[in-house]
Amino acid sequence: KICDGCVHSYELRIFQEKMEPTCPFCRHPAPKSKEEEDKNIMKRVTAKDPVAMTHMGLVRYRSGDYGGAFRYQNLAAELGHAGGHFELSCLYRKGQGVEKDRKKEVYHLEQAAIGGHP
Repeated sequence: KICDGCVHSYELRIFQEKMEPTCPFCRHPAPKSKEEEDKNIMKRVTAKDPVAMTHMGLVRYRSGDYGGAFRYQNLAAELGHAGGHFELSCLYRKGQGVEKDRKKEVYHLEQAAIGGHP
């Protein structure tokens, strides 16, 4: 994760120097289309980036694909991502993509909290 101060100074530099926006992490040019953005995210998923996995899980969830949401959130949680654990707890609580399971819900909430999820 990049700190907020670094992101702010980067964005300020982009604005002041009238530069083309790029990713503050990898410096890759910012995507110009939704298709290109999705392609970049899937590259990060393939590289086992838990933040990208959590993002894709949320995308799947919002589209109603709860099974897909579960798969991505589970992958992120297996890599120790607090956000993935939190999202899994929500799926277990609601029984979306999985059977309702209070024990697993609480387990993933605890893991999210331990990992620093607010």
